[in-house]
Amino acid sequence: MSKDKEVYLNDEIRASEVRCVGDDGTAYGVISRDEALDIANKMGLDLVLIAADAKPPVCKIMDYGKFRYQQEKKQKEAKKKQKVIEIKEIKLSAKIAQNDINYKIKHAQEFLSEGKYVKFRVFLKGREMSTPELGVNMLEKIWEMVQEYADRDKAPVLEGRYVNMLVTPKK
Repeated sequence: MSKDKEVYLNDEIRASEVRCVGDDGTAYGVISRDEALDIANKMGLDLVLIAADAKPPVCKIMDYGKFRYQQEKKQKEAKKKQKVIEIKEIKLSAKIAQNDINYKIKHAQEFLSEGKYVKFRVFLKGREMSTPELGVNMLEKIWEMVQEYADRDKAPVLEGRYVNMLVTPKK
């Protein structure tokens, strides 16, 4: 049995009468559970409870191991197709020299060319907290330098001691 959704097979099904459907789509109608189990055993397949809330409950005759294998295969395939977004963080201070900014911008351009998101953070120290506009102005200055390579996902915002801005690669 799977952990996330409990599936009832064969003898675990407690209903006395079930609506039975074959693996190939054949409808057996409303029959007793024992009769459905006999049909499944003769075919060498499992009786799986599909809809427990229905009146009577619906069961399907199928190869449950093969069904689970195909489900897991689909999940793995979907996971392969997912794109993982990597966020690189570049930390700055409110009073940083221009050549240091240029160096950090160069790194940001490399990250953006690789398809990574870049988060710029300006750390406000001591009395700089009383003027967060310094951090916002710094990030606006940086934005002017990177806007030809990137799109702004999140404008400069004060979050605690940091002023953050997120940029994404241009499409």
